[in-house]
Amino acid sequence: MLDLRRRQFITLLGGAAAAWPLAARAQQVSMPVVGVLYSGSPEMFETLISAFRRGLNEVGYVEGRNVALELRLAEGRYDRLPALAADLVRRQVAVIFTAGGQNSAFAAKANTATIPIVFTTGGDPVRSGLIASLNRPGGNVTGVTNLTAEREPKRLEILHELVPTADRIAVLVNPAYQDVELRVDEIQAASRTIGKQIHVVQASTENAINMAFAALAQARAGALLVSSDPFFFGRRHQIVALAARYAVPAIYQWREFAQIGGLISYGADRSYAQHEAGIYVGKILKGAKPSDLPVQQAVKLELVINVNTATALGITIPPTLLARADEVIE
Repeated sequence: MLDLRRRQFITLLGGAAAAWPLAARAQQVSMPVVGVLYSGSPEMFETLISAFRRGLNEVGYVEGRNVALELRLAEGRYDRLPALAADLVRRQVAVIFTAGGQNSAFAAKANTATIPIVFTTGGDPVRSGLIASLNRPGGNVTGVTNLTAEREPKRLEILHELVPTADRIAVLVNPAYQDVELRVDEIQAASRTIGKQIHVVQASTENAINMAFAALAQARAGALLVSSDPFFFGRRHQIVALAARYAVPAIYQWREFAQIGGLISYGADRSYAQHEAGIYVGKILKGAKPSDLPVQQAVKLELVINVNTATALGITIPPTLLARADEVIE
């Protein structure tokens, strides 16, 4: 469907070009193009690109007026990212903006050492080897991290506070996601601190998510931590519905899960990273070097609790947890 829409758009654009004045067409040719490489779904992307555009606007760039965006969406298929990144490099875009985790950023970095890359990610870009340091990223890569993947131990702690009787906690991970082994190790270490058993279930397809929930039910897991992953975000309706069907208390990374019936979420505001990335892309278009732009960190975290879901699960939310919530959905 996306390819069809894009072909229709290009056809319309080509037909309209004949009617443009020569000066307008010359201006269009010289307009810088920003390549956008996103690992998730179109529906997810629409919620993020508006914040990115606002950042661009603040630096003086307006899409369609003095900058163009060339979109490449993997729709949750991380294996498609290298080819999509290579396509943007062949297109000779001025900057590549990557979103939806470090998989996108690594795919872009592997394809060019000269085109500037601005990433947004939930992981630690230094530990993963994406950049040299936050203050001096080096090379052609910089961006913004919200460190949401680094919050998994904290999410486990919150889940334990909410469901202290759950001796075994399932963790849903996507084996195709960057640094998933390291993330599981950190969760395992945190589980030993609170005296809980961890049961890891994996899924990287829609059907595998169904199988993962059946497996956690068979393992008699008393709670579930859904790890940070763009693919899981794109399948949030399915995951929240399965959590309700199996009556398993679950914690998620983004507020959108709680807004559609998920029990609780804890993570950064996604729009902040996209907005700041838009500003960085604008600065690079004006001549700034990525190596001179320190990687930013999103510091605002949001705790969202859905009390209706808690009631349906027979869970009493501790007053201390309610008091810390940024939003309570009733």
